Amino acid sequence: MSKQPKYRQVADALRREIGDGLYPPGSRLPSENDLTVRFNASRNTVRSGLLQLVSEGLISSSQGLGYEVRSHEVFELNASRFENLNFPQNGDAYNTDVTSAGRRPHQTFRVEMLPAPEDVAARLKVEKGSKAVLRFCHRYVDDVPWSTQATYYPGWLVERSPRLAEPGDIEEGTTRYLTTHGIEQIGYFDEIATRMPTPDEARLLEVGAGVPVLLWTRTGYSSEGPIRCTITTFRGDLNRMNYEIGDVSARNENT
Repeated sequence: MSKQPKYRQVADALRREIGDGLYPPGSRLPSENDLTVRFNASRNTVRSGLLQLVSEGLISSSQGLGYEVRSHEVFELNASRFENLNFPQNGDAYNTDVTSAGRRPHQTFRVEMLPAPEDVAARLKVEKGSKAVLRFCHRYVDDVPWSTQATYYPGWLVERSPRLAEPGDIEEGTTRYLTTHGIEQIGYFDEIATRMPTPDEARLLEVGAGVPVLLWTRTGYSSEGPIRCTITTFRGDLNRMNYEIGDVSARNENT
């Protein structure tokens, strides 16, 4: 006899069946009443087991509709190629990568002038509160919220590249646009962290309980110094990031 609490036995059994494909993404689990009979457990015990799976991001609950297995079609981002002008792109890197993966991109924009937040100012090596332009993107893959991206540009850079402050997308991508103005990004520094989402992030990304976010902060540098700080917030359940460092041609060889 298992020494685990009964609600964990319920959660373990259902998790195993979800993993085995008995309940595929988008399908509904049996009702709480049916599960109480199956597991010979109280309704509260069954509900606790189901809420355990909700907290793990495996299922979602809707008032009056029961519990549904969440869809997890993961998008894989090659972070070392992202925004790299040595690789062919049509437009910005996001549209290129998503389209190349056979998926459908969509994004909305917001552009505003504001004081640089303290952590961003430190990365851009400007005074806290100095003028910066924020270009904020809310991005989707196949109509599912994928990420938010907040890119800050220092005020001195905007004076030399005024389209950064204009609303809407820059069709060729900001990295290419800056290069045409003699401001070439020659390197970047990445920081990666995870945490639980803020209420605003949970709303924008439509993440359920128990789903973390992945924070990717990239500071880009020209020969003159830092030129932008980009903070991308990904849904932790729908994204995977990879890097290619050095010669990895053997990875694609058939053996």
